[in-house]
Amino acid sequence: MNELSIGQLATRAKLNASTLRYYESIGLLPAPERKNGQRRYDEGLLDRINFIKIAQQTGFSIQEISVLLEGFEAGDSLSERWEQMAKQKRAELEERKKQLNSMIQILDSGLSCRCLTWSECKQKIENIGSC
Repeated sequence: MNELSIGQLATRAKLNASTLRYYESIGLLPAPERKNGQRRYDEGLLDRINFIKIAQQTGFSIQEISVLLEGFEAGDSLSERWEQMAKQKRAELEERKKQLNSMIQILDSGLSCRCLTWSECKQKIENIGSC
């Protein structure tokens, strides 16, 4: 087990140490062991931190991340609860993907267009099919 200081873990995770302390305070990261008063983290937490970062960047709330990591209630079927949340979030991400692709197409059209405004470009596209 490779132990890291909070600064070392923050550097490797490309986060601020304050973010790691926040994750710890809300239960996304387990409380670390302390040696001589300093936090010592297992290097294996990097995978968990990367999961948290990706989940946040793709629109998962802190509460959803917490549930995905280990927030299932006693008696709940892990696989059923996971499947339910995964299907819901997957549908949301697919919708965001469509929106992103639409915006990319708009930007691509705008980059190849010589119009002075978006409304002029849009009007040309509607009238002749291209700008």
